[in-house]
Amino acid sequence: MGRRADEGGPEAVERLVRAVRGKPRYRHVAADLIRRIAAGELAKRPAWKEALKATCRKLHQVAGAYLGERMPYGRWLEELRAAPPEALRSVCARIMAGHSSTRERLPLLDEFYTTCLSGLKPPGTVLDLGCGLHPLAIPWMPLAEDTVYLAWDVYEDLVAFLNGFFALLPLPGRAEVRDIGQVPPTERVDLAFLLKVLPLLEQVEKGSGRRLLEHLRADVLLVSFPLQSLGGRKGKGMEVNYPAWFEALTAGRGWRVREFIFPNEVVFRVERNDVVGPADS
Repeated sequence: MGRRADEGGPEAVERLVRAVRGKPRYRHVAADLIRRIAAGELAKRPAWKEALKATCRKLHQVAGAYLGERMPYGRWLEELRAAPPEALRSVCARIMAGHSSTRERLPLLDEFYTTCLSGLKPPGTVLDLGCGLHPLAIPWMPLAEDTVYLAWDVYEDLVAFLNGFFALLPLPGRAEVRDIGQVPPTERVDLAFLLKVLPLLEQVEKGSGRRLLEHLRADVLLVSFPLQSLGGRKGKGMEVNYPAWFEALTAGRGWRVREFIFPNEVVFRVERNDVVGPADS
């Protein structure tokens, strides 16, 4: 007879967290995220193996599917450190090809930022949520050298790599391991990136996307949604469903929203007038 997931009472979640982190693919995923998903799956499934399988499946959907099995962060950092200034863009582009989201955006990086940030003053503070490898696009962004760039993700090894990358840049930046679905940011910033993040939050917990938007203290949000699956197929109804969902989330708030359509991504620029207090640095 198989072991039940509820054996051991409150210790069951921690046993499941340890089991998940024992798998190479999820070894570096933030324990807080695994714990939150595991608690939900354990509440729905009495069988231990079923709960473990369901937890890993959801982790793959919200994080694992976007990164390769083994990301050579050490080698990448060596390449970045060895690159002369004129070669930094080409090295960053090659590395960004290792993440599905940034890989899709590579052919139009110059157009992406000039279009989405057109008419805005350069931000003094940037918050990149669920960032993946997106901070490596900083050389394409219209940022000042003293812009403070904060990047959050759930992968510990990715965060360590990004902090190594930030050390090579003139602008001050830092990366942190955060589960934004559980603890929304309180930092006050000029610009926040939420690129293809909200659908992933909703897969873990319905309503978490709305909660994040309500807690964010950013003057400008750049929010995007995918228009195709990871396999490259155009998603059925994505071009209609995501904009309609986002319109419902922002309705009645008095925010100015502009929409930009790219081949694989729809982007919304949200300009707010309800954020108070100076930006953090």
